[in-house]
Amino acid sequence: MTNTEEYAEGTRPLVYQCRLPLSTRTVNHLADLLRRHLKAIRSRWRALPPGKIAVIVLAVLRHDQRLADMAGGNKVSESTVRRWRDELIRLLAVQTPRLDRALKKVARRGEEVVLIDGTLIRTKRRTGKADRRNYSGKHRSHGLHFLALTDENGRMIWISAARPGRTHDNTAARHDHILAHLRAAGLGALADLGFRGLDNDILDPVIVTGYVATRTHKLTPGEKEANRALAVGRAPVEHGFAHLKNWRILTKLRTDPARATLLLRALLVLTNLEINR
Repeated sequence: MTNTEEYAEGTRPLVYQCRLPLSTRTVNHLADLLRRHLKAIRSRWRALPPGKIAVIVLAVLRHDQRLADMAGGNKVSESTVRRWRDELIRLLAVQTPRLDRALKKVARRGEEVVLIDGTLIRTKRRTGKADRRNYSGKHRSHGLHFLALTDENGRMIWISAARPGRTHDNTAARHDHILAHLRAAGLGALADLGFRGLDNDILDPVIVTGYVATRTHKLTPGEKEANRALAVGRAPVEHGFAHLKNWRILTKLRTDPARATLLLRALLVLTNLEINR
């Protein structure tokens, strides 16, 4: 007996082509990563070749294509596409460096400062206690909080684990021991006012956050000029987040928050591949 696909008149599925705005280098990197993994686990067969699987997964990540749509267009099951996506995300995530190693690498290049900031990746509302924990009053939205470091040019070098959206930048930085890692690497950091109070060393500060006006103290011309200079120095960190959020799967996460850390770290690797091409 042979399996043949027979469609009723007028019900044949429609397939369209879509441009994937990524470099061949990124596709080849992902395909080679999968080939090495298949060889390591001694897997002799996949429904599609590694290069095709890489393109499918990149389309899911870049364009936020639905798994069922990609499955139907490539004649595989939705669960197969999901398995490929999760497999490649795990393989990419393990390539991200640890915080201490990332900072030491920056120091070896002769750079003196890094840029630090936090961001919110929006998610769907959740039921129960998780709904309130993931609500950010600052952004007035539900999401997950991530802390990231970039170099002076805005190239993202490290990203933290996912935390509830209500997490403050200072709380996340203390949890990750950012100050201790910066001192160990001999680096300074430029940050916004959300990190005020993280570094209380007046004589030898590591984290520079600028000045803030109060009811009883107005900023002097010198302090205003210092804030403007700090803002210019910090601008590249926003470029780093912009490159990361070009992956449309981050528009509104539908994945389990427990897997969000792996996803962001995998996208960090892919983003750096695109920037450094």
